[in-house]
Amino acid sequence: MKKRKDPKGRVLKDGESFRTDGRYQYRYTDENGKRRTIYAHSLQELREKEKSIQKDIEDGIRTDTKGITLNDIYDEYIAGKTELKQSTRSNYKYLYGKYVRPTIGTRPISSFKYSDMLKFYKHMLDECNFKPHSLESIHSILHPVFTRAVRDDIIRKNPTDGLIKEIKQSRHWQNPKRHALTIEEQTKVLNFVSNSNMYKCWYNMLVVLLGTGMRISELCGLRWSDCDFDNNIISVDHNLVYRVQDNGKAEFHITTPKTNAGVREIPMLTVVKKALLDERKQQEETGFNMTIVDGCFGFIFMTRDGNVTSQHNVTRALKRIVECCNINEAENAKAENRPPAFVRDFTAHNLRHTFCTRFCENESNIKVIQEIMGHSDAQTTLNIYSEVTLDKKKAVFSDLDNKILVI
Repeated sequence: MKKRKDPKGRVLKDGESFRTDGRYQYRYTDENGKRRTIYAHSLQELREKEKSIQKDIEDGIRTDTKGITLNDIYDEYIAGKTELKQSTRSNYKYLYGKYVRPTIGTRPISSFKYSDMLKFYKHMLDECNFKPHSLESIHSILHPVFTRAVRDDIIRKNPTDGLIKEIKQSRHWQNPKRHALTIEEQTKVLNFVSNSNMYKCWYNMLVVLLGTGMRISELCGLRWSDCDFDNNIISVDHNLVYRVQDNGKAEFHITTPKTNAGVREIPMLTVVKKALLDERKQQEETGFNMTIVDGCFGFIFMTRDGNVTSQHNVTRALKRIVECCNINEAENAKAENRPPAFVRDFTAHNLRHTFCTRFCENESNIKVIQEIMGHSDAQTTLNIYSEVTLDKKKAVFSDLDNKILVI
């Protein structure tokens, strides 16, 4: 049988042919029995493509995915994640829609290499000024999307495998160590706020944060009906979040805790009970919060205009409180001719960490601490406990100087 040849006299293999427009083509049957055609400008280029196709077929990689983009796989992935909480879904959609969809999202999913994704992650850090936590959020979206493509036999390997580890090592990332306020710091802040005409309205909230270890979203969602003043118990079973939704608008919504450990009962300390009852007495005179969110009402803490408060409101208030507290401390130190003892910047989470630290300093039952804090991972509790007990050991040994061994 006579073999076909190209214009240069080279013998063409089965399925190969030379077109009148000067291109080469190769026709083959894919894994689904469908006839497909690829094109190239040279015979060498064509045969490289043939080799790649044959390798895909041998390895069980689909060859019918040429037009499938990263966006296509993401859309399938997010549509199937029906178990995601609405707040998490909205956050994913916002991050992906702003930073991925219009950029690398339009590329074919099969075109990505490890180096491509490393370059993209570095771009996020260097050009978009991403913080480590924000980059990890992007990674938590992209990694499972590529994993889906691997499991669907669209690509061989996940190009984001090991990326975060490499970036952490190359940039010497370390998980930020959250500090707890010292007893002196928390006393100074509470005294300042209680005597401040401007910030006194935040006093009761600060006491509850420092006396319960609640997450800020739990505190913002705390209702009078969650407080059992007869049995001195606070029930925690929901969060109040303020997030950008699918419609692009930020809204308040009630969500359940991410884990079952978040549902818990916290005994009221005497100072916490007093702060809550004082808050209630004030609101009996000034008016209660009438906001309704997802059918829930009777929220305890509110803004000046009577609406529910958010984490952002509290964060801004805490920043102003620290600034003014330190200005006040500088003035007092100057008048008293002593060095100022400034309060370090802190967030609502630092107050939660402060409560846990004080708790660990006075309680050895790790299980009790874990349940009160709502930690789903006991290691989180153990890490804080170990840190606290190390400080206590140092303090004990400091007192033992010249008592155990005298030379």
